[in-house]
Amino acid sequence: MEKFTLEILFQIIGIGSASGLFYNNDALYVIGDNSGFLYEYNMQNQQLNQHALIDNPTQNIPKNLKPDFESLTHHNDTLYVFGSGSTENRNKMIEFDMKSKTVLQKNNLVDLYVVMQNFGEIKPQDFNLEGAIFDGENWYLFNRGNGISNKNTIFTIHAKNLGEEFALISVNYKLPKIKGVRSSFTDAILVDDKIYFLSTAEDTKSTYDDGEILGSFIGRIDVKTMKIDFTQKITSTNKFEGLTFYKKENNKIEFLLCEDNDTEVLETKIYKLTLPIK
Repeated sequence: MEKFTLEILFQIIGIGSASGLFYNNDALYVIGDNSGFLYEYNMQNQQLNQHALIDNPTQNIPKNLKPDFESLTHHNDTLYVFGSGSTENRNKMIEFDMKSKTVLQKNNLVDLYVVMQNFGEIKPQDFNLEGAIFDGENWYLFNRGNGISNKNTIFTIHAKNLGEEFALISVNYKLPKIKGVRSSFTDAILVDDKIYFLSTAEDTKSTYDDGEILGSFIGRIDVKTMKIDFTQKITSTNKFEGLTFYKKENNKIEFLLCEDNDTEVLETKIYKLTLPIK
């Protein structure tokens, strides 16, 4: 693949362990996997606002109690924030209205997650959703294969609402390795008819415990065939967990990325990744 560029664009003080982000009209919405807030950062005036997603939210919720918000997607004016499903208190999905800045609905997806585990033959201890896409007709949910079974799986759920009847498809992927450790999905977005995804190699066999970070990839999947077009290693040191479309021009596509620093320090670096379009 042709040359890519990765640079630090800016740093936000007040957000820790960033796990997902969405860029919209100079506003950057960010979630953290140990926070009960949705953050809204104005890139023009550097103003940071926070919106409560749960009752009595705090910035650094203890690991055994946190809702583990790992995925952020949108459709029209609604943001959808997903818990990872990796423990029993991580099954929430919050719908947030970007216009009124209010929570529209809080959902418990425990029943759906059990169906997905059974259908995809993923044990509960290997179930860990870290990416979500909604196009108005289909939901694409990405299981991060950082458990013992290395199940990197995309679930496609055909339904306008996750509370109604649905058709379900699952596809497993073998993602590239670093130093013998297979990378696993950490986020994904839809741009036109292509899914761009992040995957990270982390030396752990647990969806709960963190391990040594070995690097991250960007990759692309054709949404019609669900086959991988390419993967490209972009770092040997960063655990990138959030991806959002930034702009497209001059045969290049730009994304904003965030990383999970796995600490309680409330600062987040936002990176810009530029790729040639091919």
